[in-house]
Amino acid sequence: MTIGAVLGTGVLTLPALAAQVAGPASLVAWFALVLISIPLAATFAGLGARHPDGGGVATYARLAFGRRAATVVGWWFYLGVTMGAPPAAGFAGSYVADLLGGGRTTQIATATVLIAVVVGLNWFGIRISGRLQLVIAGALALLLAISTLVALPHVDLANLRPFVPYGWGAVGAAAALLVWAFAGWEAVASLSGEYANPEREIRIVTAAALVVIGVLYLGVAFAVVAVLGPNPSNAPLSDLLALGFGPRARPVTTIVAVLLSLGAMNAYLASASRLGAALGRDGSLPSWWAVTHAGVPRRSLVVVATLATATLVVVGASGLPLESTLLLVTGAFTLVYVIGTAAATKLLPRWSLVWWCAVVSLVATAILAILTGAHMGGAIAIAIGALLYTVATRRQA
Repeated sequence: MTIGAVLGTGVLTLPALAAQVAGPASLVAWFALVLISIPLAATFAGLGARHPDGGGVATYARLAFGRRAATVVGWWFYLGVTMGAPPAAGFAGSYVADLLGGGRTTQIATATVLIAVVVGLNWFGIRISGRLQLVIAGALALLLAISTLVALPHVDLANLRPFVPYGWGAVGAAAALLVWAFAGWEAVASLSGEYANPEREIRIVTAAALVVIGVLYLGVAFAVVAVLGPNPSNAPLSDLLALGFGPRARPVTTIVAVLLSLGAMNAYLASASRLGAALGRDGSLPSWWAVTHAGVPRRSLVVVATLATATLVVVGASGLPLESTLLLVTGAFTLVYVIGTAAATKLLPRWSLVWWCAVVSLVATAILAILTGAHMGGAIAIAIGALLYTVATRRQA
């Protein structure tokens, strides 16, 4: 579930988009974000081990800063998932449409099916969806590794020169773009209550996921830049596989796209549904949300599915690209990271190694928030709604 949450749909197109923004220097942005992920993952692993709860980051914010902060953070994540599901499914839908034809109609139909499949899997609990996730993660790791390895014989080091064609400022812009590819550590925080032994197991899982994700991301990013050159297409994995196996290998990229979307959506919907139940329990949402069925937060899951489908319908009917909500989601999730890491500096043992990881993560995520600044409008609107809710329900709380 952890690998699926972080190894998301961004790997399908972001290596190419980052290369278009910063050229070969985009590799610096990838490497920097892999490094930032180490203290960030360690921070959330430390929090999850000490405070295992379905509320995840909202619980950490509550313990550190109180109910209002928890409500704001919880709403950011909960609504961010509902806005993020259509673009996540849309990435896969565009690859399916490219393979089968049908254009936008096929893309929207694919997105609808993916949302329905993920909701169905989580309806029966995390053991069922988790087993499927294990298969998905293994298949993805294999396919991405093959994409990189078959392309390496075609590396042309001349593609790495000039290394900084657009200036070092473009590296910062590429890093802001790549945040989407590294989001996910906050999502698995809400699954911390599902571990049999959180204090031990979360650390092992986080370390394994960091290694797998770092190797795959850096390998794909290097292959895209060094093999495809300064102007790769927006479907770089297809191009890499075609170099190694010929044009008939392109359908494999569609399989990768569907698996990436399915894995990321599975982890995020599982996490969001548990967060919603925790928010209902703690008064940050109506208590109706807190009701579970045999431990499965089905009411919260239904709300997430309904809002995600409504977002898909609105975006689809408007004619806008399905990815149009992506930057709104990035802004909300960046702020979730800022509050989560700030909470960690209060909750984790002061001056310990994991506390220093939290301090580094707070500084790094604050810088990313500044880089994302123009896209914070949606997050600010959600925060205002959350604060109004806390005022309206203060007496009941």
